[in-house]
Amino acid sequence: MTQKKRCGWCTADPIYIDYHDKEWGRPLHDDHLLFEFLILEGAQAGLSWLTVLKKRENYRKAFDHFDPMKVARYDDRKVKELLANEGIIRNRLKIASAIGNAKAFLEVQKEFGSFDKYIWAFVARKPIKNHIPHYKQLPPKTSISDAMSKDLKERGFNFVGSTICYAFMQAIGMVNDHTTDCFRY
Repeated sequence: MTQKKRCGWCTADPIYIDYHDKEWGRPLHDDHLLFEFLILEGAQAGLSWLTVLKKRENYRKAFDHFDPMKVARYDDRKVKELLANEGIIRNRLKIASAIGNAKAFLEVQKEFGSFDKYIWAFVARKPIKNHIPHYKQLPPKTSISDAMSKDLKERGFNFVGSTICYAFMQAIGMVNDHTTDCFRY
């Protein structure tokens, strides 16, 4: 039996394989899931994505299944509870950022009708398909992720630097960066 050829960054970990095969690079337009990825990408800063994926279910429980209306109302008591939760990344700045980002997310929804309409406008609502032979040639950021990062920051979002924005774009399928030898390409 031949094994599927995957992007070189995808390890043999079943969680990573499942994420690569079923989620990464697929266009996503559901505001609820877009919020989840935005928060998880921010939580990942400085860590491996696999670390975040392994904690994803704990994050869903701890953050009310990424309901931005609930997260936006978190108070000091909830922050204390999150900081004590060993199932998530217990970083005060990242937790505060998730709460602030929920508030900014709701403002964007109000202004544009949905976060999806806002975020996908950065690529004219059409995924960019790159032709990259090896994952080490993937850019850490682009002019589009630079523009996205700048605009998100102006709207009050945190942990949305250009590199995080580019990873977010890859995750939600705004850009298809599966390598040319990958079965998902």
